[in-house]
Amino acid sequence: MPLHIIDRRLAGKNKSIGNRERFLRRHQDQVRDAVRRAVDGRGIRDMERGEDIHIPKRDISEPVFGHGQGGTREMVHPGNQEYMAGDQIERPKGGGGKGSGKGEAGDSGEGEDDFVFHLTKEEFMQIFFDDLALPRMTQTQLAETPEWKSHRAGFSNDGTPSNLSVIRSMRGAIGRRIAVGAGSRGELHRLEDELACLLTTPSNIVMEARRLELEAQIKALTARLARIPYLDPIDLRFRNRVRVAVPTTKAVMFCLMDVSGSMDEGRKELSKRFFILLYLFLTRHYDKIELVFIRHHTQAQEVDEENFFHARETGGTVVSSALVLMDEIIKARFSPTEWNIYGAQASDGDNWHHDSGRCRELLTEKLLPACRYFAYVQVAEEEQNLWEEYSRLKETQPGFAMRKVTQASQIYPVFRELFKKEGAKA
Repeated sequence: MPLHIIDRRLAGKNKSIGNRERFLRRHQDQVRDAVRRAVDGRGIRDMERGEDIHIPKRDISEPVFGHGQGGTREMVHPGNQEYMAGDQIERPKGGGGKGSGKGEAGDSGEGEDDFVFHLTKEEFMQIFFDDLALPRMTQTQLAETPEWKSHRAGFSNDGTPSNLSVIRSMRGAIGRRIAVGAGSRGELHRLEDELACLLTTPSNIVMEARRLELEAQIKALTARLARIPYLDPIDLRFRNRVRVAVPTTKAVMFCLMDVSGSMDEGRKELSKRFFILLYLFLTRHYDKIELVFIRHHTQAQEVDEENFFHARETGGTVVSSALVLMDEIIKARFSPTEWNIYGAQASDGDNWHHDSGRCRELLTEKLLPACRYFAYVQVAEEEQNLWEEYSRLKETQPGFAMRKVTQASQIYPVFRELFKKEGAKA
């Protein structure tokens, strides 16, 4: 019986998923560079969409095998009337050197355009966040509402039709039919042999009676064997699955953004770009993660996602207010023994000068001991007192990192450097 395989994977017309995946793997370096260049020119609202990727034609050429000359060969080459052995030949004039970029346009010659293909939204985001992970993530204890995972646990006699094991059921049915009918089949074979011997001997009244008796017994045994069901409900076997509680890795990310008066629109845009990348990365890579958004000027406030990115409230600058609120929320809702705690802070570094030292103390004494990782991004070039205080932490705290971002093109490289997987290339 012929075997028909039907591929029901979703794919566009005239597209091969397998070939496309192999192409992306083969040219992943060029594709990743193209994605990085595309990110630099995008706005926040355009971040999560597809992209047309251009790859130079020379980079997608296929390897070929060629035959070398091999052996010892004697050939006669045509000579010339201008040069002798040992003569030095001058470079051709007229700008014909390779790669000079000079010369006049001509009406002949051929070239090849770059190879262009379109990355879907899902492919773009997958490559965009490739090789990124939350640093120093560890497995925490079982949550109050544990996460359940289904495991195979042999076979059972009852279950849903979707879990029916056809092979196991048929194997049991064959074994039952063999066991139930074994005695009857043996008796049937004995009677058939006796009848065959009886038919070869001369007939008389006694033998005729015995023949009729044997035929009746054979008919009864045949009917009994025919009544054995081919498949009985007791033969059915269903794949059994049990739910097992598994340890849950719980994580929370605190997003702290400075919205004080010194943060102009350009700096706020840089901060928003950084947090947009962080938000997309976390929500796409982690199913179980909490996000806490904190905006601050002289006072800090926990807000929802909408107000975090779009509220226009502003004021003076007291950075420690956000750190104090973060510490209060951790104590109230996120125990460090149960949660992987992370923090990301974006500011221009302008702070009330008496407050920067307190920020360093809060991080050293309260937040960093509770956090797996804390990243500070300054969206200004000037190194003010907050940057100086945080620089002292960088030397002694392995879970603390700080970077500068002054242009939109620097957002993605800095983000990737802060959240790259251990051992991954930057």
